[in-house]
Amino acid sequence: MIKFKIFLKLMLGFVGLTVANSVAAEDLFEGLQTLGKPVPGGTSFQPPATDLARDIQWLDNMLLIFVIATSVFVVILLGIVVFKYSRKANPTPDTITHHSALEITWTVVPVLILIVIGTFSLPILFNQLEIPESEVTIKATGNQWYWSYEYPQHNFTFDAFMLEREELAKYGYKQDEYLLATDYPMVVPVGTNIRMQIAGADVIHAWKIPAFGVHMDAVPGRLNETWFNADKEGIFFGQCSELCGKNHAYMPIVVKVVSKEVYEQWLDGAITEFAGKPRKIDLAQYNP
Repeated sequence: MIKFKIFLKLMLGFVGLTVANSVAAEDLFEGLQTLGKPVPGGTSFQPPATDLARDIQWLDNMLLIFVIATSVFVVILLGIVVFKYSRKANPTPDTITHHSALEITWTVVPVLILIVIGTFSLPILFNQLEIPESEVTIKATGNQWYWSYEYPQHNFTFDAFMLEREELAKYGYKQDEYLLATDYPMVVPVGTNIRMQIAGADVIHAWKIPAFGVHMDAVPGRLNETWFNADKEGIFFGQCSELCGKNHAYMPIVVKVVSKEVYEQWLDGAITEFAGKPRKIDLAQYNP
C-alpha cells in the first residue's frame, strides 16, 4: 500500500510537471506573429524568411522574363505564319526544305538562353545542397500521419499531431489555422544555421516550409539532409508535400522561430518534459 502511494505521488508529480512545462512553453511563444501561412485565393509565394527562399523567388521572377519573352515571340511567329502564308495570301508556296542560317539560329539561341539560366540557377542550387556548419541539428521523421522531431544533441524526441478545431484556442492558434496547427511545434533560434535530417518511417513523405524555401523528401531507409537559417522571428506553417496515404492532408508542420534567449528557455523545458539529456552545469569549486 505504501509503495502504491509513493508510485501514485510520483505519477501525479510527473503529470503536473508535464502540464506546467506545456503551459510555460505556450507563455514563451506569446506574442509571436504568424509570418508564413497560406492565404485564401493566394497565387504567389509566401514572404521569404531565409536567404534560400529569397534566392528561389528571385530566380523564379528572372525565369518569368524568359518565359514571357519566348511566349510573345512564338505568338508573333504564329501570327505571321497564319496571315502571311495562308492559302489566300500565298497561293503558290515555296518548296524550300532547308535554311542553314535559320537552323543554326534556332539551335544556338536556346543554348545561349540555357547557359544564362544555368549561370544563375546552379549557384542557388549548390547553396541549398551544401550544408554549412550548423549549431542545431534536428531530425524530422515522417509517419502515417504525423511528424516526429528529434533533437539528437540533447537526446529527446516528440511527436507533432494536427490539432482539432476545438483545440486551436487552447494552444494559441486562430480558427483559420485549422489543418495547419500542431500540438507541439518544432522550435529553432533565429539567425542560426539549422541542419535538418529528413527520414520516413513507413512511406515517402516530404518536409516542406514554403517561407524557408525548404522541401526535402522523407524516404524510408534513407537520411536526406537540408538546412535553413531563419532571419525573422515568427510562426511558420508547412505541410507534407508527398502523397502518403488517406490522411496525407492531415500532417501539418509548425516551426516557431524565437530569439536565442527564448530558445534556451524552451530547450530547458523540453529536456525536462521529454526526458532529454540534462545539460552540463558548472558547479562552484571549493578551494580551502
